[in-house]
Amino acid sequence: MLDRLEAIHRRYEELSQLLCDPAVINDPSKLRIYSKEQSDLEEQNQAYIEYKSVIDQLSDAKSMLEEKLDADMRDLVKMEVDELSDKKEELEERIRILLLPKDPNDEKNVIVEVRGAAGGDEAALFASDLYRMYTRYAERQGWKVEVLEANSTGLGGFKEVVFSIQGKGAYSRLKFESGAHRVQRVPSTESGGRIHTSTSTVAVLPEAEEVEIEVHDKDLRIDTFCSSGPGGQSVNTTKSAVRITHMPTGIVVSCQDEKSQISNKDKAMRVLRARLFDMKQQEEQAKLANARKSAVGTGDRSERIRTYNFPQSRVTDHRIGLTLHKLDYVLDGDLDEVIDALVNQEQAELLQNAE
Repeated sequence: MLDRLEAIHRRYEELSQLLCDPAVINDPSKLRIYSKEQSDLEEQNQAYIEYKSVIDQLSDAKSMLEEKLDADMRDLVKMEVDELSDKKEELEERIRILLLPKDPNDEKNVIVEVRGAAGGDEAALFASDLYRMYTRYAERQGWKVEVLEANSTGLGGFKEVVFSIQGKGAYSRLKFESGAHRVQRVPSTESGGRIHTSTSTVAVLPEAEEVEIEVHDKDLRIDTFCSSGPGGQSVNTTKSAVRITHMPTGIVVSCQDEKSQISNKDKAMRVLRARLFDMKQQEEQAKLANARKSAVGTGDRSERIRTYNFPQSRVTDHRIGLTLHKLDYVLDGDLDEVIDALVNQEQAELLQNAE
């Protein structure tokens, strides 16, 4: 472990020198690459410096115990040795987690797709609740949300809503949200007061850069049509809506939220690249399924991952057996307790597999 930390520290120091080199400063591409690499190593490097300091202090304290000391001083030094030993163990546990292999997508922005599934209008209303939950969470994190496509119902729900969340570490925090979300509540349209069960599905896709997914024009069929929805300038009058079909895979993406055809095409291409990138990853993960089995799971989109029970104000994540009686807070975007538990579970599994 110490060897790996020392190698990281050497590379961090090397990057510090490179970032002061005029040749690098005048090369935006190299400057961006080296700055990102150093930023990625920052936490591990700081942990190394702190760990080395604790080891040195502990060594000095143990050396003092070998000297002739009065009883009071010996007790103080023993207390310091105990405190430093505990701190050393805590740091070692933290470092083991920091040295775990990272998901290469963790720092990416995400594209989130929420769809009403079983339950008709009630499922669409719940999809709207989930959309608000994620946008509120993004606001709490200081992230930017941009709607890419929305297919709403007359009651204020969403048959489907696709939106991007842009911010540092967005995928690392939201990647566990993919799956089927179940709601149990009395619909506003239900006069008998009976509890209904509905589901909505969520897919969280890391947003792919153009260099990561190459899309050839010859593989695309692009159709334009008039936007549908509530009236307004340019709606139903100009062919600003865009539908893109990726011929090799059959993936179809449409976007009509913007008045400009160019803007709609750009948004649709972002969603298409994300879906193609996700498809590529799903195929790679399927090949490694046996070697990379996880109880948390992020791959199976049909998996029922969470239940939101309104009568009991209860949220249950079925993957880790976590139950919280704070439904209102969770739906208002207070997701950190759930997400932290999922992250901790994944780290525990990775540590177990690494042993």
